[in-house]
Amino acid sequence: MADKRLVNKQEFWVKFWGVRGSIACPGPSTVRYGGNTSCLEMRCGEKRLIFDAGTGLRVLDEGLRLKVPVEADLFLTHTHFDHICGFPFFSTAFDPRNTYRMWAGHLKPERGLRDLLCTLMSDPVFPVPVEIMKADMSFRDFLPGDVLEPHPGIRIQTALLNHPQRAVGYRVEFDGRSICYITDTEHPVEGVDPRVAELVAGADIMIYDAMFTDAEYPARVGWGHSTWQAGMRLADTAGVKTYVVFHHDPAHDDTIMDGIAAEVAEGRPGSVVAREGMVLEP
Repeated sequence: MADKRLVNKQEFWVKFWGVRGSIACPGPSTVRYGGNTSCLEMRCGEKRLIFDAGTGLRVLDEGLRLKVPVEADLFLTHTHFDHICGFPFFSTAFDPRNTYRMWAGHLKPERGLRDLLCTLMSDPVFPVPVEIMKADMSFRDFLPGDVLEPHPGIRIQTALLNHPQRAVGYRVEFDGRSICYITDTEHPVEGVDPRVAELVAGADIMIYDAMFTDAEYPARVGWGHSTWQAGMRLADTAGVKTYVVFHHDPAHDDTIMDGIAAEVAEGRPGSVVAREGMVLEP
């Protein structure tokens, strides 16, 4: 007899459309892991969630054009350029048949998300304004620590991350499973960040900013990023099942990433290094 838990299991997965930090780095030396900046897609049953709008968003957008009308929620960890530079090229947001809800929790009260994106798409930085996007778009600001429920059955916990000008981490819970997205955060000198540890405790999947190695980190203290070794320590402390190394340094070519992947797999079996196109299901 089939296990009822498996029969009734709803679709829940994450796909990686952009895995780099700081700046896109396409080219022959980054083919295996990808050169686009941060963008993830999650499916929770029939609902689509998008996280961050780096250059990977443009690649995701190519597929969305074939699925019109599209309805999705787009959550930003923060609005540093590498995480929003794909937004002005988000072609399905120009189509009035589509619906997008934009979320951000790191901005100061006096400046909301819509205002910031208007600045991004303004003269002389970009030739067309946000108003040219004819999709049904709404902008929803929240505070770090808020619990969001964008749709029935989808619960998203949030927490403040340790990053210059602030960033927010997410824990998406659906159908009894969880995926955490923790990028652009710096680990403490000793131990683990208690806010992050609480957010990811017992998670099925933790996607973590592991931009540097422990050997590289001393020259980059204060930059707001972590290491794959620190991510491993966090995963062990918090009881995470699958640890995913993410937000790769653009200076790390495929050969360097292969070496990191081998060390990660040896140090914590079952852990993986994010690649563009990779799909994980908790």
